[in-house]
Amino acid sequence: MRRHRLRDHSINRLIPNMLTLTALCAGLTSVKFALAQKWELAVICILVAALFDALDGRIARLLDSTSKFGAELDSLSDFISFGVAPALILYLWVMQDAGRIGWGVALLFSACTALRLARFNTKLDNADLPAWTSRFFTGVPAPAGAALSLIPLVGYLRYGSGFFDHPLVVGFVMVGVASLMVSRLPTFSFKRLKVTQAWVLPAMVAATIVIALLLSDTWDTLLIAGFAYLASIPFSYRQYQRLQRQRSMPTSTTLDSSIQDADHL
Repeated sequence: MRRHRLRDHSINRLIPNMLTLTALCAGLTSVKFALAQKWELAVICILVAALFDALDGRIARLLDSTSKFGAELDSLSDFISFGVAPALILYLWVMQDAGRIGWGVALLFSACTALRLARFNTKLDNADLPAWTSRFFTGVPAPAGAALSLIPLVGYLRYGSGFFDHPLVVGFVMVGVASLMVSRLPTFSFKRLKVTQAWVLPAMVAATIVIALLLSDTWDTLLIAGFAYLASIPFSYRQYQRLQRQRSMPTSTTLDSSIQDADHL
């Protein structure tokens, strides 16, 4: 019986999967720090996981090494890093004080993350969608959802206890973010964002400013970024609706012309 051997791959084709595994390890390590009540390091690990998750897909496209295996691995990594890890961090932080309800909220968050990722995977092979839909996600993506769910913990690290560490506040945020992930709201996707030559230098300056703020005033910067992302959702919805109307206008015009031609017959 002939034995099938795995096809050889160059190291370049393995780099995206290595980044995905790094994101997975960072997500799991955040739980380790949460068990030790090192909340700052737990949040940072989730951010590191989100960073590597953002890089793996882009590098895979640059190296022309996208694959079905990589897509499945990325989805599994996202579920662990952005669905399971944030839920456990917040449960170990304050939600365990809410008893069964706190655990139920943690389960709800993880389940909604899984549903969001499953819906995303079913659309990967859909070639019938218009090209402009690639500018948007359906619902809040898992990495952004994980970051938004940690806003109470970030607020606690910046301003101390008294409000942000109340189980009711944390539970409300977790349920709200979970609802946004499984919603049909269009949100901006920056995966295919292109910077024109005229904007390269301003973009680099802006990136430098953001990095400097993250290093000098981490928690305030993260809070501002989270609320700015939430504020962008109405604009993404409005932009999506506008593009959808533009797409339907030619169809309407063609139909009207056909009716007018029929009247002249």
